[in-house]
Amino acid sequence: MNSRSLLRSPVSRRLLRPVADLIDQRIDRRVERQVERQVERQVRSAARETTTHRLTHELLLGSTGRGLSRVVADGPLKRLHAEVAELSGDRDAAVRNVATAYRLLVALESLGVGRVAGGTMNICGKLGTIPLLDPPNDEILEIGTLYGMFSTGLIRMMERDGRSPNLTIVDPFAGVQLQPGTNPRPDPTGTPVDEHAVRTNLALAGPAGAAARIRRGFSEDPETRAAVSDRGYGVIVVDGDHSAKGVRLDLQWAEEIAAPGAIVVLDDYGDPGWPGIKEALDDHMKDGTRLTYLGKAAHSAYLRAT
Repeated sequence: MNSRSLLRSPVSRRLLRPVADLIDQRIDRRVERQVERQVERQVRSAARETTTHRLTHELLLGSTGRGLSRVVADGPLKRLHAEVAELSGDRDAAVRNVATAYRLLVALESLGVGRVAGGTMNICGKLGTIPLLDPPNDEILEIGTLYGMFSTGLIRMMERDGRSPNLTIVDPFAGVQLQPGTNPRPDPTGTPVDEHAVRTNLALAGPAGAAARIRRGFSEDPETRAAVSDRGYGVIVVDGDHSAKGVRLDLQWAEEIAAPGAIVVLDDYGDPGWPGIKEALDDHMKDGTRLTYLGKAAHSAYLRAT
């Protein structure tokens, strides 16, 4: 019997089976180790890539340098779409404007100095909603501006809608953000709150930004009011003194200078951190007023002057 026949015999197979099984086991373990090493390398590579993306994402949209994150969550975004759609009566336009406002917000905070005050949904809601409510004219008054970056964005959003905005700003420019009941502290951005910063940001809006009228002073000061009460405003954004008394005074002033059909935006309405704002509006609406409540979106109330 030759060697090949000997190896193929039943007896030889029985004798050699343990050896063959051992060889198979060693091969299987070797293959498993190779697969494990390959998977481990892939996992480490994916982890490094994920970390890189997370760090890049955090640098662009995180809270560092601005105090608030600009990362968007699905729930709040859908809620904002619904609120803006209810105010404007146009779902498609609401979704479009909110998306445009978000891109504009990130761009402005990347290029400008300082930041836009407020949460992401709040800012995008105001920027997206105001043009959709069709103000009667293009005169805009912002009471309280911080760094002027919101007004810069509003100019651009109005221009996207075919408007020619003419902006007036009233702010004390005290070097820091002032609010009754809070301790003044340096801004998270490290940028002083002053007119120079506002002008720098407004320049990003082109000619309309450069032509903006800025009045330094508190909105309740008679001199300040007299200086800017020379026209009827189509948009008035009330975002100054957040105390109940301060908001009441600003709403009373808005009654006097709002053009027929004007949009009055009351910021931080319903925010539990600023209960005086809702209190002031609720009290104001009990009196004889030419303001009609339209609704709210992301802690901003919208009113129309009759």
